[in-house]
Amino acid sequence: MTDKRPLRRWLFRSFRKNETEIHELNYLFWECTWRCNLSCRHCGSDCKADAIASDMPFQDFLRAIEPLEQRYPRDTVIIAITGGEPLLRPDLAECGRQLREHGFRWGIVSNGMLYDESRHRELLAAGLNSVTISLDGLEETHNWLRGNLQSFQRALAALKLIAATPQLAYDVVTCVHPRNLSVLPALKEILLANGIQHWRLFTIAPIGRATQDDNLQLSRPQVEQMLQFIADTRKEGHIDLSFSCEAYTGKYEENIRNSYFFCRAGINIGSVLINGDICACPNVNRSYVQGNIYHDNLLDVWDNRFQVMRDRQWMKRGPCEHCKEFKQCLGGALHLRPNPTSDILRCYRF
Repeated sequence: MTDKRPLRRWLFRSFRKNETEIHELNYLFWECTWRCNLSCRHCGSDCKADAIASDMPFQDFLRAIEPLEQRYPRDTVIIAITGGEPLLRPDLAECGRQLREHGFRWGIVSNGMLYDESRHRELLAAGLNSVTISLDGLEETHNWLRGNLQSFQRALAALKLIAATPQLAYDVVTCVHPRNLSVLPALKEILLANGIQHWRLFTIAPIGRATQDDNLQLSRPQVEQMLQFIADTRKEGHIDLSFSCEAYTGKYEENIRNSYFFCRAGINIGSVLINGDICACPNVNRSYVQGNIYHDNLLDVWDNRFQVMRDRQWMKRGPCEHCKEFKQCLGGALHLRPNPTSDILRCYRF
């Protein structure tokens, strides 16, 4: 039988090149707060209950995205509200309602602590389209990582509400580390038993608070164990499980997600950070900031900057310089490069 993988990979590279040239913004994160009701060991933003930065006024954000409303057809741009914990904002539903009135779909990324039935109904009435909730292992391990003994039960209760709502797109994300790697099969059974069908796995990047604890990092054999679990679970077909967009994985690519690795930071994904900075995925280091909504036009910045993210030949350095798969990987995910002169922090290619 003819191996079709080389053709599929060539077609994907052509698609990626076209997407990069067009660079249509269709997913915009809004870092609406740095306040958080948890103190997670791995927090990339190092958020706290009393944040140094104040919540961004919603009207400031709404003014910044007005140019997007003029360019893109209604419902084609998704606003992903993140933090911190967005449910700490008492005006969250009103923010969402106004986003819908202006033609944007919107969703939230939450730890689930405050997501109860009352808040669920309120957000649905405001036009909520999507929710991402974190569940990081079985109860003991999840609560250890999140620093709260009620966190697991509240996150699971939130997921039950969300999964039972047909009009909502959702997924549960799990940050995999040495303490929860072995319980992924048991966690899968809990998700299935509660009607939860959409699941993504991440590793914990050495950024933010995670730099303070080396024990959160998977070894290379452990990464491969995780990838094999994903591949095996996808073969079973009982739950929609995938690896995140964080890395190219070599021989595992066809078996762990629905498409090939594609870091869309600065290509289709942008963000407005808590202080108004304009960047890409919020996990990307702040050294990649391209402007600020308080003195720049968001659409102008999107159109005319971000070159460091759209031409990634600069990533061909260090261990990537002579890699035979660079043309497929393009140097990995941007959040694994602390700045535009950095070598990659880690490689997942097998």
